Amino acid sequence: MNNLLDKEKINGIEKRNVLIGGAWPYANSSLHLGHLAALISGDFLKRYHELLGDNVLYVSGTDCHGTPITERAMKEGVNPKDIAERYHKEFKEVFDKMEFSYDLYTKTCEEYHKKHVEEMFLKMYKNGYIYSKKSMQPYCEHCGKFEADRELELVCPNCGLVTKGDQCDCGYVPTEEDLVGATCRTCGNKTIQKENTHLYLALSKLQKQIEQYTKEKKENWRIASINETEKYLKEGLKDRAVTRDLSWGVDIPIDGFEDKKMYVWIDAVLGYVTATQRICEEKGLNWEDYWKANSNIKMYMCHGKDNITFHTIILPALLLAMNENYHLPDVMVSTQYLNINSEKISKSKGNGITILQMLEKYNVDSIRYYMISHGPENKDVDFTIENYVSIHNSDLVNKFGNFVNRTLKFKGLTEIPLGIMDKEVDDEITKKYKTVSDYIENLEFKKACNEIIELIEIGNKYYDERKPWVQRKEDIEEFNNTIYTCANVIANLSNLLEPIMPETTRKLRKYLKIDKPSWNKIEIKEEIPLEDIDILFEKIDEK
Repeated sequence: MNNLLDKEKINGIEKRNVLIGGAWPYANSSLHLGHLAALISGDFLKRYHELLGDNVLYVSGTDCHGTPITERAMKEGVNPKDIAERYHKEFKEVFDKMEFSYDLYTKTCEEYHKKHVEEMFLKMYKNGYIYSKKSMQPYCEHCGKFEADRELELVCPNCGLVTKGDQCDCGYVPTEEDLVGATCRTCGNKTIQKENTHLYLALSKLQKQIEQYTKEKKENWRIASINETEKYLKEGLKDRAVTRDLSWGVDIPIDGFEDKKMYVWIDAVLGYVTATQRICEEKGLNWEDYWKANSNIKMYMCHGKDNITFHTIILPALLLAMNENYHLPDVMVSTQYLNINSEKISKSKGNGITILQMLEKYNVDSIRYYMISHGPENKDVDFTIENYVSIHNSDLVNKFGNFVNRTLKFKGLTEIPLGIMDKEVDDEITKKYKTVSDYIENLEFKKACNEIIELIEIGNKYYDERKPWVQRKEDIEEFNNTIYTCANVIANLSNLLEPIMPETTRKLRKYLKIDKPSWNKIEIKEEIPLEDIDILFEKIDEK
């Protein structure tokens, strides 16, 4: 077994064991651009940390259990597993096409996952953090069954709009008290309260530990994560049921609860642990090097703002409840909502643009660039095709593509000549690695992208001022210096843009005969023949 705890160093910096968790999408509908906006941060960070030389694992999977999937299966008259498998296959296709570099993209209905989650659940139970309690629960007399929160409809106490019982679009999560008298979404009748026995997670016992954890880690969180978490802590954490009256899900490994299944939000967030365990087994690594507190770990959780508390409160609580010295997540990469044409994306309204629909018409790296550079990083963002096309044509065609094209496809140029690198441009390249890295580690991805675009603008300005089309005729030595300097800018762009546009940077490395990307400044050391140089991006008709 490989020991990842050796004090390996990259450029004098100790290599880290980096775990990146991407939120697990529900297998009940196609992935839309809102999902992409929330999840692409994970791939961006994975590629960046690999360039640094860190030991990186990037895990996620399809959330196959819970009421949404059973509801969909009932509507279609099929087994919930059929729904889960269908969407899991579609999700994998989407992530492959978007070039997400997961080390493992699995699913919660895998036997490996269920077995290990049951083991962890039992540990929490034996430690006294999961306990049995009788309580009153919404019961639909017409349908003859206890109702899960998602099966209910009520007026949100926070915003006043009609919402499902699991979570409102405004972010409010209804309490058990809020659900009293709620309406059954299946038949439209009001529910009554009836006694039922469930297992509960003793969140209230963990209040002080979660408060301390938040205090220690929140400087590494986006503001939405901090605000949402502190709101719940201020109100006081309330114990939550961890079992459901369902036939589809992870079994409860405790006598007397054979007729119930595990609440989906426990099952899903523990998937970060089980996925790490499984991929480490496959790679011959020790999974504890990524999850135990004595390791040199940096752990990211990437998700949308509707999943904040599951990552900042529920997951740490579950890890603490096992009392096995788990490392708690360090960085919360919470993304705000991506609205479509000024309207919040809603599955019920069907107003979202799916990722596959975008991929049918537009370049994958162009979509990736837009979502990283103009996505809902710290506030809700309105997406329109018109704005997307404008950014594509401005940044990728007119600035980036044009710079590469007129340098590498200069009329009559057959090879990149060796020349003298312009010192000012060289200094700018050196600065960009540090500045872009600082912004990425501070979760300011838009600013990181702006820095890279600024380097492209510097290259274009240098090219225009040097007038290589004149130099070619009047001073071939200065012409060589100009092309050489611009080619070195492009070579370093192939590094800096790798986390954002992997397909495009592969092309650049092929053109410039660069073996592999890294987060180190590179300089061309030999004349490079220029062959089969293609236009990087086609202009999109704004009409």
